[in-house]
Amino acid sequence: MTTRQDDRLLDGPLLPVRCRRCAAEVLVRKSSWEQTSIQWNAEARAACVGLQDPHDTCPALRSAIQEAALTGSIKVVE
Repeated sequence: MTTRQDDRLLDGPLLPVRCRRCAAEVLVRKSSWEQTSIQWNAEARAACVGLQDPHDTCPALRSAIQEAALTGSIKVVE
């Protein structure tokens, strides 16, 4: 069985964003202003003090991602 390449990452790769509160670093891709993909690793999960629900995002990290998008540190693909 062959694995299909995810071409979405060609126009907007996952980029690192670090939380200002706990310094957890995750990989982020903004497909639009409304849609955000976040890739956590074990180290970031362990460092994050604001992550209550594993299906949610820490408010401090969400703020850091929004700031990164507004300043152009991460590209919003749209």
